Amino acid sequence: MAKELAFAMITPYSLAKSRTGGILGRFLSRTGLDLVAARMFAPSAELVESYARQIEEEAQPGRQAAPLLADYVRRSFGPDPATGRRRRVMLLLFEGEDAIAKIAATAGPVRANSVSGETVRDTYGDFIVGADGEVRYMEPAVMVAPTIESAARTLRLWADHSPRDGGIVEHAADVDAGGIERTLVLIKPDNFRYPSARPGSVVDILSRSGLRIVAAKVHRMSVAEAEEFYAPVRPVLREKMKGVVMQKLAHLIETELGMEVPEELRVRLGELVGPYYGDQQFFSIVHFMTGRWPQKCAPEAKMEPGLERCLVLMYAGPDAVAKIRGLLGPTDPSKAAPGTVRRELGQDVMVNAAHASDSRENAARESAIIRIDEDLVTPWVRRYYGG
Repeated sequence: MAKELAFAMITPYSLAKSRTGGILGRFLSRTGLDLVAARMFAPSAELVESYARQIEEEAQPGRQAAPLLADYVRRSFGPDPATGRRRRVMLLLFEGEDAIAKIAATAGPVRANSVSGETVRDTYGDFIVGADGEVRYMEPAVMVAPTIESAARTLRLWADHSPRDGGIVEHAADVDAGGIERTLVLIKPDNFRYPSARPGSVVDILSRSGLRIVAAKVHRMSVAEAEEFYAPVRPVLREKMKGVVMQKLAHLIETELGMEVPEELRVRLGELVGPYYGDQQFFSIVHFMTGRWPQKCAPEAKMEPGLERCLVLMYAGPDAVAKIRGLLGPTDPSKAAPGTVRRELGQDVMVNAAHASDSRENAARESAIIRIDEDLVTPWVRRYYGG
């Protein structure tokens, strides 16, 4: 069976209620599909109306939810009528065999008065119908496409508007405009080794910050990007490893050769071998993030997208850097507090689930390297559905 490209659109209400992690985790763990792209949108009135009309035009006989969904999109996706500020929508793209049907089944139908947790909409959405048959309230949690034709039409529409309506959306209606600060989070490759809810679990823990996600991207870091991104770490490792190497080599010599190593020689061993060992640790970080050893890469190969995947998120709000760092926990998961990302999901100082910027300045530097506002949705849409 050929691969398909499907989408799930997380609604403004689900984003505002910080249900993003749970929804993402459901789609990843229950479908087994690859998350290949993500992008934040602040839809214009034009995009919202075009999407609503499309839902109406695609309505099938007996499909009573279509008019309700079209009306919901007009009311909930469009700019706030009181302030004119736009609302946040997160678009996720999934690739794999039978992707359209898998995403639709995991999202589930819009069904009245459901109290189960079988589907995403059962758990995170609501469709309340009174005894008189009148709809009291509807929140679908996500928007998906029932057919490949619908997916193609929807994604072409959103891709057309992506340059104007997508990217960093920090001026959206529910983003705190006062004292705003940005920070960057990389959900690392260890979370994508097999289909699981782990990436969603990271997002879910970080939702306790009360911050807003204002940009999203699935990124394959090149060796050149990784070397630049982690450049500040390299001199720290070169210096730190002097003491580690000094102790280890001295112990090895004393054990294997039966001779005492004087302090002067210990220091010289550390000065000589420590920086080299620090470089090897740096290269291991680059390899972990990219899937390639930098020493074995030709200069032109260093510019190619890596073999590993990260989900990159930009959070915004007051004290964003400190809040996210607190929820992430120390680099060493064994020293992290219960309930933090690294304590719950980390393995060691390198395989520790996620990275977060440690200052405003580094957040800006890292965002530029990753190109957080780059549109990777449109190339995927063009590849599958033209434009």
